[in-house]
Amino acid sequence: MSPAQAKPLVADQVVDMLANAGIKNIYAITGDSLNALTDAIVRDGRIRFIHMRHEEAGAFAASAEAQLTGRLACCAGSSGPGHVHLINGLYDAQRSNAPVLAIASTCPSSLFGTGYFQETNPILLFSNCNFYNQMAVNPAQVPHMFQNAIQHAISRSGVGVVGLPQDVTGKPAETDLATLLALPTQRAPEASPEEVDEAAGILNAARKVVIYAGMGAAGAADLVAEASALLQAPVATTYKSLLALTANCPNHVGHLAYLGAWSAIEALQEADAILMLGTNFPYPGFFPTDKKIIQVDVRASRLGKVARVDLGIRADARLFLTALKPRLTQKKDTAFLNTALANYATIRKELAKPVAKPGTPGAVRPEYVYATLDRLAADDCIFTVDTGMNNLWSSHYLTPGKGRAMIGSFMHGSMANAMPQAIGAAVSCPGRQVIALSGDGGLAMLMGDLLTIIQYRLPVKILVSDNRTLGFVKWEMEMAGFAPSETSLVNPDFGDMARAMGFHAATVKEPAELEKAMEAWLAADGPALLSVLTDPHAASFTFSRKMMAGAKPGSHTENFLPPGI
Repeated sequence: MSPAQAKPLVADQVVDMLANAGIKNIYAITGDSLNALTDAIVRDGRIRFIHMRHEEAGAFAASAEAQLTGRLACCAGSSGPGHVHLINGLYDAQRSNAPVLAIASTCPSSLFGTGYFQETNPILLFSNCNFYNQMAVNPAQVPHMFQNAIQHAISRSGVGVVGLPQDVTGKPAETDLATLLALPTQRAPEASPEEVDEAAGILNAARKVVIYAGMGAAGAADLVAEASALLQAPVATTYKSLLALTANCPNHVGHLAYLGAWSAIEALQEADAILMLGTNFPYPGFFPTDKKIIQVDVRASRLGKVARVDLGIRADARLFLTALKPRLTQKKDTAFLNTALANYATIRKELAKPVAKPGTPGAVRPEYVYATLDRLAADDCIFTVDTGMNNLWSSHYLTPGKGRAMIGSFMHGSMANAMPQAIGAAVSCPGRQVIALSGDGGLAMLMGDLLTIIQYRLPVKILVSDNRTLGFVKWEMEMAGFAPSETSLVNPDFGDMARAMGFHAATVKEPAELEKAMEAWLAADGPALLSVLTDPHAASFTFSRKMMAGAKPGSHTENFLPPGI
């Protein structure tokens, strides 16, 4: 606020409110309708303005910050195209349960409805990817709308959007902000004693039990393992929760869906009872509906969403398991569990074979790349993973370490998420190793924000699997009986390109070069990119016992569903 101002501007009021809500960074590109807010951020000094090259990347970065820190994150877009660009990243944040506040600045409010330059309607634009979405048209509304947006984002773990016209932002504030602060509440829902007793009765009576756990159970990994031991129950997970739940879970038998393992799928198909904890993910066809099913989730709206349940409980997974454990009877029969574990061991043995055959010049086996990365990466690193084949290899070869984290576009399934999410991870988690696992298609889509990494000297390590194709799409076509078309890519040498931008960079074409190059890449001071020319025909779909046994690169199958579906 300048000395000449008698009272703070709306922009100053907004910045004060955001800082009080715990926001540390705003990911945005400044522009005319954001100028007053940008100026207020710089003058205030408590919030860092991270200048992105694309607003979509800014929304992905904010989502990553929110997911990794648990605190409210923020992104912004200037009028018209600027906030239109936010949409894809905000869809991902909403579906990832990431508390994100999005500021959509607009043309002056007096020009609404006139077809003015860059005029858009944020309420319509963002109508399907948020828990709160309103437009302020006078200064008195602003603090109340931001309060609502912040509270919705925090309490419901999703997106809150406020439309902010540029003329409103530059006006004097009208409402006292003293009592308008973010009020986070951490109290988790608990199951009633009657619900816990009923759940225990079902589980104790069942001969074969499977625990199916997702990210909602990530804070209860120890109790999941303990319940598994009591019930002699195989533990199946989602891909998203793989690193969070399996570090100390000896009864883990894989995860579900197209990236998953037939050992987990068969265990669920053969079970008498299934305990679902903090997940609603499975693709249709992978999850049985003819079992006794108990579903536990903090969001009541998800109960019964993916299957008919016999008992639905709105509760925090850790609180539920704490109450359940004393009520469980120790099972003695281990035959069902041992079969599932043996099946998973068979899969792991098969997955180790291509690691021992690292490929040929210009066609390094991605299995070897990811297994080598898993061995060399830090125990507490953060992986951000692009969709497609990067998901496949990370699901097969990355292991938990002592505190690793992995985020991606697991529910929205967007391309190009890994690199911008790595920006948010590096900004919000300084000191931790951040590794972006990018596909050649994904990296090319938002490549401009490589310059953001350089501008802020973020120590992001980017691994590009350059297979010159949209690999997963190609395999989907083949599995569905189509001849692959429009999946080939003409790529630059990503190492040369990154080096020209200022990265420590290298391109690996020979399998024998990989380990030394990867060690140098991980040890590099500052931003680093390693491009590896990988085998475009490599694939390993483990969700089907039959497909895994007979899979040959380039072959066609009749469908893309598990056996018997």
